Formats: sequence, C-alpha cells, structure tokens
Amino acid sequence: MASGDTLVKFIPAQNNPPETGYATLDTRNNHLVLDFDAATAEDAIFPEVLPRHYTGLGITATVVWMASTAITGSIRLEGSFERHQDETDDLDADSFAAAQGVTSAAPAVSGTPQYAAIVFTNAQIDGLLVGESFRFRLRRAAADVADDMAGDAELLRIELKET
Repeated sequence: MASGDTLVKFIPAQNNPPETGYATLDTRNNHLVLDFDAATAEDAIFPEVLPRHYTGLGITATVVWMASTAITGSIRLEGSFERHQDETDDLDADSFAAAQGVTSAAPAVSGTPQYAAIVFTNAQIDGLLVGESFRFRLRRAAADVADDMAGDAELLRIELKET
C-alpha cells in the first residue's frame, strides 16, 4: 500500500465512549451522528487493529462533521492514539499519546459536511506497529480559544489513511 490508502474507517456506532465527557449519539435525517457540545470538551473513542499494509509513513485522520445549527465560527478537533503492546501496556488506565489538532471552520450552510484533516507523524501515533490493537480518541476541545462555534458539532465519519 502507499500514501493516501485507507487504513481504517470509523462510524458513530463504533464509539466506545469514556465514563464521562463523551459525545452523544443522535440522528440527522436518518444519518447516525455523534454530537460534540460547544461548552464542554467531549470525546469519542474508537478501537481497532492497525492493518498489516501500513508502511510507517504516518497517518492522516480525516474527520467528516456538520454543524447542528451554526454557520459561523470554528471548532477545534484533537486526535490521539493509544497503543496496546503485547504484555506491556496496562489497559486499566488510559495512555493516549499527545493530541494533535486542527481548527475547522463551520460550513456556510448547516447540515453540509466539512472535512478536517489531523496529520500525525509515525512518532505521534504512540509507536503503533502493524497488527497491534489501538484506540483512536477524537475530542472537540470546546474550551480552546480557537473553538468559537455555537451549538453541537456532529461527527459523521472518520477515515484514517496513510500519509
């Protein structure tokens, strides 16, 4: 495989929410979405295994989202990886790598998809190797100064592709 090839796709139904501070399931015209609040940072967590065709070039997470009502402002999205090494990592506690982020402007029309890319170098994915279990966490950093969009951000899909 090569740069630009899809590694993994996540949909809202695959979310394994944390105990607190989680995005909530909702629908919009029969599309399942995850709502991320404007006032409080909320997370969505997706478990997966890194495909064996990954060559170590880095990963870009493309987040497809919509605004519930807003048509102005921006949101701040942050993504991070948690590696599950064989007989090494204790999964009784979270161990996500440092978050990488992107600021994404609200669409001009509520309900139209926006595509926001969060880029990770190979080092920023927690040293994840092919065939290893991992979790990907997406957060709307509502308290960030760059996040000034009113209302919910609605997650539609996430694509992880090789950079």
